[in-house]
Amino acid sequence: MTCENQTRVTEFILLGFSNNPEMQVPFFVLILAVYIVTLLGNFLIVTVTSVDPALQTPMYFFLRNLSLLEVCFTLVMVPKMLVDLLSPKKVISFVGCGTQMYFFFFFGSSECFLLSLMAYDRFVAICNPLHYPIIMKRTLCSWMVIGSWMSGVPVSMLQTAWMMALPFCGPNAIDHFFCDGPPVLKLVTQDTTMYEMQALASTLLFIMFPFSLILVSYTHIITTILRMPSATGRQKAFSTCSSHLIVVSLFYGTASLTYLRPKSNQSSESKKLISLSYTVITPMLNPFIYSLRNNEVKGAVKRAISRKVLQK
Repeated sequence: MTCENQTRVTEFILLGFSNNPEMQVPFFVLILAVYIVTLLGNFLIVTVTSVDPALQTPMYFFLRNLSLLEVCFTLVMVPKMLVDLLSPKKVISFVGCGTQMYFFFFFGSSECFLLSLMAYDRFVAICNPLHYPIIMKRTLCSWMVIGSWMSGVPVSMLQTAWMMALPFCGPNAIDHFFCDGPPVLKLVTQDTTMYEMQALASTLLFIMFPFSLILVSYTHIITTILRMPSATGRQKAFSTCSSHLIVVSLFYGTASLTYLRPKSNQSSESKKLISLSYTVITPMLNPFIYSLRNNEVKGAVKRAISRKVLQK
């Protein structure tokens, strides 16, 4: 089916959380506060890991890029959501929707691969500590990070170009707070089986493949830790991995609930709340997880604050 006899959609309406109009202003205040904390926390991680000499290691180089990714990831959705919460007309253009979808897929896929690289870094550090400086050279780490950022290009281009080329000539109300694949796909006025099969394959490749690498890395890490004769050594080794494990669990746990669950009778409001957790809440929590559970980061923050105080 094409739109030959009907007008093609030129803009979409993002319904968001409009079912509860009395909560729009309180929700705006809450999301704005979370977003400010997210930006401050992630920029603090970027700044501290960039300027502190004690944090010039591959581990913190990857962490710095993760924080940059989180800032970019939230920038795609949160500002528009904040505007819509106070606007009576929650409209996004067809091109704007495609652009938002592209960058959502891009940064999401890039984060999946970056998390797998961070797991590999911990694998080398714990399982091959003597070879760590040789293996994790600055040049290699830079290429790995570039590769993780660029890994989002193929899936985002394919998913977005294919999606936006489908016929949209019926309803234009998206039951979500941003242009995500599944709710937008519901508005397509033709059979979408082929697209859904491609989307599932892309999801398995760009989400589950990095996750499999993380599982393999941590299987070797845990085995190595359990073989350590010293309890202090085991505790220290595990502490270097615990923050990353928590971040991976939060990111993949919430994303899997959204994209890998079979179709169910779950309400659209519940799905929005799950999406809210990995698009807004998790990026805010990550800086706290890495700073509160990492003595080196806490020490670097204290040194940075001390320098500022002394300068005054």
